[in-house]
Parts: sequence; C-alpha cells; structure tokens
Amino acid sequence: MTPSPHSPPVRRLGHLVGAYGLLALTALLFLAFSLALPDTFPTLDNISEILSNQSIPAILALGAMIPIVTAKFDLSIGYGLGLAHVMTMQLIANSSWPWPLACLVVVLGGAVVGTFNGVVVEFAKIDSFIATLGTGSILYALTGWVTNGARIVPGPQGLPAAFTDLYDSRFLGLPVSAFYVLALTAVLWLLLERLPLGRYLYVIGSNPRAADLLGIPTRRYVVYAFAGSGLIVGIAGVLLAAQHRIGNPSVGLDYLLPAFVGALLGSTAIKPGRPNALGTLVAVVILAIGLAGIGQFGAQFWVTPLFNGATLLLAVGMAGYAARRQLRHRRAEPPRPRKDLSEVTS
Repeated sequence: MTPSPHSPPVRRLGHLVGAYGLLALTALLFLAFSLALPDTFPTLDNISEILSNQSIPAILALGAMIPIVTAKFDLSIGYGLGLAHVMTMQLIANSSWPWPLACLVVVLGGAVVGTFNGVVVEFAKIDSFIATLGTGSILYALTGWVTNGARIVPGPQGLPAAFTDLYDSRFLGLPVSAFYVLALTAVLWLLLERLPLGRYLYVIGSNPRAADLLGIPTRRYVVYAFAGSGLIVGIAGVLLAAQHRIGNPSVGLDYLLPAFVGALLGSTAIKPGRPNALGTLVAVVILAIGLAGIGQFGAQFWVTPLFNGATLLLAVGMAGYAARRQLRHRRAEPPRPRKDLSEVTS
C-alpha cells in the first residue's frame, strides 16, 4: 500500500529538511568554497577574518529578530547603530569619559531608544515600519548634529587599549567578538524558548487576539521586545567603535540590510515558520560564508549589495512559505484542550 503523502514518516522527513536544510546548505557551501579555493578559504586565518568581520552584523541581526517575533519591524536599527557608534567615540575621544562609563551610557541609551520605539508603535498605534523609519530619521539627524557631518578621530594618544581589546582580543585562538555572538544567541534562545517571556512574545506575534484572550499584556511585551532590540543595538555600536576606532556618521546604514536578511532567513531554519535565535545564527553564518567566498573570487563591489538584496527577497519568500506550511500542519492536527494563562507560563 502506497503511504499517504501526509503520513508521519514523510511529514517527519519534511520537518527535518525544513529545520536543518539551511544548516546542511551552510556546510555544503563551505565545502564547495574550500574545494574551489583550497589555499585560502579553509584556513584558520580566513575563518578568523570571517568571524571578526561578521560579528557585528550577527549581533545586529539577533537584535532585529526580537521585534519580528511579535510581527513588528524595527527599521531604526541601522540609524541607531550609527548614533551609538559615534556617541561612544564622542564620549571617549572628545569628552574624555572613562570608557566603561561611556559604554554603559551608550548601551542604556540604546535601550531607551528601543523603549521609545515600542511606545510609539503600541500606544500611538503607528505602524512599526513608519514609526521606526521616523525615529530612525531622527536618530540620523542626531548623529549629524553630534559629528557636524565629520568623522570623529581620536588624538595622538589614541583610544584606551582596554577599550579596543573589547573587539581586537582573541580567545581560544579565535576573535573574542565571535564568542559575544554565541553568548547573545544562547541568552536569546533561553529567553525565547525556555521562559514565559518568549512564549508571550510568540503568541503576540502569531495571534494578538489569542494573546488578549489569554490575558497577556500585549502592549507591555511589545515594548519589551523593542527595548531589547535597542539594548543590543547599543552593544553593537560600542563594539563597532572599538573595531573602527573612528566615528563615521554614515556607517550604520550599511548594516541595516544584512541584519534583516539574517533575521528573516533565520526564520526558515531550526524552527521553520518563526524567528528564532539559533536559526538567525545559522543564517548569518551562511551569509558570511557566501560573502567571503565571492569576495575571494574577486567579485566587484556591487556584488555584495546584489547578494544581500537577492537573499532578502529569497528569505522573505521562504519565511512566508514556512509560516504557511506550519499553519496548514496546525489546522490538520486534532484540536487540543484550551489552556489558560497559568498553563502557558508553566
């Protein structure tokens, strides 16, 4: 007897392909570039360079993912990164603040900006695209006001070595920034997958009406999501200042598209159909490998934005397909007993 196309083994295989297909593609892509470029690509120096160059885009992608969990988008993250970056340089290089205090102020400032975004979206009832685009424009104006349109360059004494070591130091032979990404991924995985906070955010993103019926304070948790995103943007801005060692008022916008590519593509891996931290990490890795590989083949400068833009379109299409597929499977399952709020939090 021929098994039904929706039989459990076939469905299980489809789930495995959907969940881990992107991870397998990552390994295959790395293998392909290693075979094509055996002298340069699979080396420790190249791997270290990839990890170092892609750490900040990875951190920003993880930050962009949090509002997406609630079906909102924060388009201000690129502008916020630029402001956090130049404010760090301004406070340390020009105002002679102790670098730990400057970093703390910038990170907390990022959380304040994220909270403001959440308040505008939830209490002013402005669409998240429009609201965060507007606040992003304000942040860009503040960046221009702080820098007067010019770069912030430290004096002859340079920046404190302990500050630049935040990005330049190594751990276990690899850039320490890569371990920041792993640590942030672990924290977000714990928050979203193992704690009530994450369950609330996922319910809000998938069915706001159900969240209201369960008694989840939707507005408060959406504000939390934007605040968390802003906090991570602040951290990324500090690390960007430690990496570049100068304040460039226009640098943040270069990170906006890669961040959303990673966050959206990540919703097609590990937990297909919903944004998740591990999937975002896998997506960032495959993007990093792809960009490094085509770069070593001598691709021209315009190939990078072409790659990011095409991947973004692919990511949105794949994320939509995964979400629709997950919804069909849920509808095909037998109904479950209704849960109250206490059961959701357990």
